[in-house]
Amino acid sequence: MSSAGAAAAAAGAAAAAERMRQEEEEMTKYADADLKDDWEFKIVRSNTASFKNPETLRRVCEEEAQAGWILLEKFDNQRLRFKRPASARAGDAALIGYDPYRSNYGISALAIVMIVLFCTLLGVAAIIGIVALFVKH
Repeated sequence: MSSAGAAAAAAGAAAAAERMRQEEEEMTKYADADLKDDWEFKIVRSNTASFKNPETLRRVCEEEAQAGWILLEKFDNQRLRFKRPASARAGDAALIGYDPYRSNYGISALAIVMIVLFCTLLGVAAIIGIVALFVKH
C-alpha cells in the first residue's frame, strides 16, 4: 500500500468515525427525567459488528449487567447503548476482571490495522517473490 493510499484510508476511517460520533449525538437525546434521576450512560462499540450474533449480544448484556448496566438500545451491529443508576458505582471495586466503563468489545481498531498491514506486506512480499522467480528464468 502506498503512503498516499494509506493516508486516504486513514482519512476515510477518521471521517467514518466522525460520522458515527455525530450520529450517536443525534440518536442519544436524553429526557430530563433521565438526567435528574442520576443515571450514567455509555456506548459499547465493536469494530467487527460482533453484536449481529445473538449469543454475543446476550453475553455482552450479561457482562454489563454485572456492574448494573441496562441495555437501552442496539443502534446497529457495532454499537449498544447502556444506562445504569449512578449509585451502582459503589459496587465497581468488587468487580474482578471487568471494567465497568469499557466502551469497546472485541478486537481493537489498532489490532485490525496491524492485521491489514501485515497481510498487505505479506501480499507484497509474495508478489515480489513470484516476480523474482520469473525474472531469474
